[in-house]
Amino acid sequence: MIILGDIGNTETKICLVKNNKIIKKILVPSKEKKIHILNKHFRKFDFTKLKKILFCSVVPSTFKEVKNFFKKKTQIKCFELKELNLRSVLKIDVNYKQVGSDRLANAICVSAKNKNFIILDFGTATTFDVLIGKNYKGGIISPGINLSLNTLSDKASLIPKINLKKMSKVIGKDTKSAVRSGFFWGYTGLIDNIINLIKKEIKKPFTVIITGGFSKLFKNSVKTKVKQDFDITINGLIKASKLIK
Repeated sequence: MIILGDIGNTETKICLVKNNKIIKKILVPSKEKKIHILNKHFRKFDFTKLKKILFCSVVPSTFKEVKNFFKKKTQIKCFELKELNLRSVLKIDVNYKQVGSDRLANAICVSAKNKNFIILDFGTATTFDVLIGKNYKGGIISPGINLSLNTLSDKASLIPKINLKKMSKVIGKDTKSAVRSGFFWGYTGLIDNIINLIKKEIKKPFTVIITGGFSKLFKNSVKTKVKQDFDITINGLIKASKLIK
């Protein structure tokens, strides 16, 4: 049994994995107290069966909190992904300190000789990562959809909180439909344009994988053919966990 986790700005996902299969998922919103929820879910857990603990994290303070929790429960060390020798499985052509470990986990998941990928993650930020074979080339960071929506409603007095929906028409007839159209068609255009620019710059064919909450919304809306994978980050951690001896 191993414990794997993805600590993001919006939520923390913790998974129990056995024989390379996810058997349980725990989702903790960023605003919730992590220790209370961890105590609840791991109260009856048999830590003697635990072999490894590995997290990717873009929130150091939360990882420290989670690490301290497991330190009190077991002598198994809780690793952060970038503590491992990732260059043994992935060539990284970017500033290692500045790339998020969740993005590296995604790249590790799909890295394969003679295959190229663009990974589009709808998280707190909207990110595009480019993988040529086992070579992580870098990527693009765009504003996150929810973050942008919330900022707009917070800063504009007459714009209410809005849930994004798929739009069939471009021209809105009221404030909500106008904002929804702007975000839906705006991000659809952003996605297609960035993917086309990557292809033009790299001059290679790509498989495009999308993940994150809004991937359902855009899966069949963009012109580019895409594959959806909600567990790409955790599956990347499963592969990376084999580096822990």
